[in-house]
Amino acid sequence: MQKLSILIPIFNEEKTLVQVLEMVSKADSAGLEKELILVDDGSTDGTREILASLDTAKYSCRIYYHEKNQGKGAALRTAQSHASGDIIMIQDADLEYSPDEYPALLKPILDGKADVVYGSRLSGGKITRAFKFSHYLGNKFLSLLTNVLYDSTLTDMETCYKVFKAEVFKKVKIKSNRFDFEPEITAKILKQGVRIYELPISYFGRDYAEGKKITWKDGFGAIWALIRFRFMD
Repeated sequence: MQKLSILIPIFNEEKTLVQVLEMVSKADSAGLEKELILVDDGSTDGTREILASLDTAKYSCRIYYHEKNQGKGAALRTAQSHASGDIIMIQDADLEYSPDEYPALLKPILDGKADVVYGSRLSGGKITRAFKFSHYLGNKFLSLLTNVLYDSTLTDMETCYKVFKAEVFKKVKIKSNRFDFEPEITAKILKQGVRIYELPISYFGRDYAEGKKITWKDGFGAIWALIRFRFMD
């Protein structure tokens, strides 16, 4: 394996985008060449102007634009079609997840032990911002429902940090447009019967005043997606 594709969906992240890109570009990728696939999902703040001025060679990135906001799933569907790496991972454009976790996330795949690796915010062992009990309960419930429906033992199905062998990720035809991408991709890789591992990661969660976008309404979409993709598609 020689190349790592890092897919970064972006929507209204002018305050954090450049810092995230700096962190990603400097992160240890365990010797793999890095390729950044950026998809702006119809940003309406200053994000597009920042992207237009980026030195793409410096960040080894390619940038794609949606004319209107469609959601995280839609942005990742666009990014999926352009990724050329042997390993593919997802990175949000905020500062909730640290690229310092890359070596640990990549190791099980590079060692030949895993086909997919999830970074869990809820399994303990790493620094985690202690807030939003309602989000904690929601995440625990969705992970429990995942485990019941798919006979798995995941602790954090909704995590952003998901890392895949390219052949596993490319098999998935992404249909979800919004945050229901997370249960969809989880359902479809579990149904492939691949080796999926988890490990603890740090988490620096944002509040809504700091730009967090997912809401309780997305929880209902996630429940439906888990049920839908268990018995259909």
